[in-house]
Amino acid sequence: MIKTRIILFILAWLVYLLLSWSLSLGDLIAGVLLALTVSWLTHDLFIQDPHIFKDLKRYLWFIYYIPLFIWECIKANVDSAYRIVHPALPIRPGIVKVKTTLKSDIGLVFLANTLTLKPGTMTVDIDKENGFLYVHWVEVGSEDMRQATDMVIGKFERILKRIFE
Repeated sequence: MIKTRIILFILAWLVYLLLSWSLSLGDLIAGVLLALTVSWLTHDLFIQDPHIFKDLKRYLWFIYYIPLFIWECIKANVDSAYRIVHPALPIRPGIVKVKTTLKSDIGLVFLANTLTLKPGTMTVDIDKENGFLYVHWVEVGSEDMRQATDMVIGKFERILKRIFE
């Protein structure tokens, strides 16, 4: 229990420092207070298995995930902008059911948020028991569940599985 809070405190403080990009005394103290609050109130929500943070490979996969996510977001933004500039371009919006092998809550949350943060997709529902995500897709590329799964979550799921499971 204490280990979980300590790990979450360190991660929250590092994220705060990266986002504030300041090492002034006031920011350091504010970061500590905020990280303490976050770790105390939400420790049971974020880290159910604190041992996963001891493996260096997980951090390396996360470092790989960040530029991949940014690149996919840029591509999705360009695609969305192109569809706005060319309104005659046909679109096929719809909700697709995709199968995921992720089991951990945090892995599923990361996957759902990854999809939702990309323009053109939004996670509508998660069926954790059966391993399905329902995703609104602005341009349905395939109605076949296997193909849709590969197109929508294929890249991210493999990486998130190595990070969180």
